[in-house]
Amino acid sequence: MNAKLIRSELRKYFTTRMWWGMALAMFLVGALFAAFTGYFTLYGQLPVGGGDTMIELGEVLPDLTRARMIYSGGIQFAYMLALVIGVLSMGSEFRHKTLSITFLAGPRRHQVILAKVASLVIILVVNAVAHIAGALVGGGILLTTAGESLLPDLGALAQTFALMALILVVWGLIGLGLGVLIPNQVAALFLGIAITLIVEPLVAFALTFFDGWDVVASYFPSQATTATLSLYSGMDPAISAAMGAGGDQLSWWGGALTLLAYAAVMTLIGLWLTRRRDIT
Repeated sequence: MNAKLIRSELRKYFTTRMWWGMALAMFLVGALFAAFTGYFTLYGQLPVGGGDTMIELGEVLPDLTRARMIYSGGIQFAYMLALVIGVLSMGSEFRHKTLSITFLAGPRRHQVILAKVASLVIILVVNAVAHIAGALVGGGILLTTAGESLLPDLGALAQTFALMALILVVWGLIGLGLGVLIPNQVAALFLGIAITLIVEPLVAFALTFFDGWDVVASYFPSQATTATLSLYSGMDPAISAAMGAGGDQLSWWGGALTLLAYAAVMTLIGLWLTRRRDIT
């Protein structure tokens, strides 16, 4: 892989205001949603058993489970931002008609795309660090004021943070593939967000009406993301069901492999299209 091409792609991103604006957004999303989730899991009540009984979440959630839920509270919005970063990394080239110049800078088109992939991974790791830092600040304040441990199991939480970074990287690569697939930047953004927030949940809900088909929904990107974080592990099944846990979730490694498969497919689509598409 050409190091000069990677540096060029990184320069395109880090010499614009987008890099610190997106990092700030990641930090704020992490902090705000960690604080909201922290307040809910520490002081909130939840109906169980058909609504006949109210339980105090602060008394029934294991410390590690609570910490995982708090620190990953904003992951859904964070991976939407990662998707946007991925789409823009390619969509901006089409929009400003700089793609032909970009391809001329590299000896082969596939090398340019691979450089975009490598630089995007670095960019998304930076944004993941910003998001996790925000989550630690926002969630840490709530946990400290409640007298709870910030890191009840450092090893397990380190794994959670690494998986959060992986999730953001994968969603960014999905966005890159989508940006190649749909040259119109606005259309790619609209379609990606609409599928993730509207179409996917509706299809997953529809599959529950067909025997044996609901397991297919567990392989959808959003469902695989939730499974990767193992948010409901160690929790009473009745409580996890009341909090919205799906019936059949993948294991954390199954979810991670599913997400990596999506990223690989979208990257390969991007490579295939750019090698065959006429660029003007």
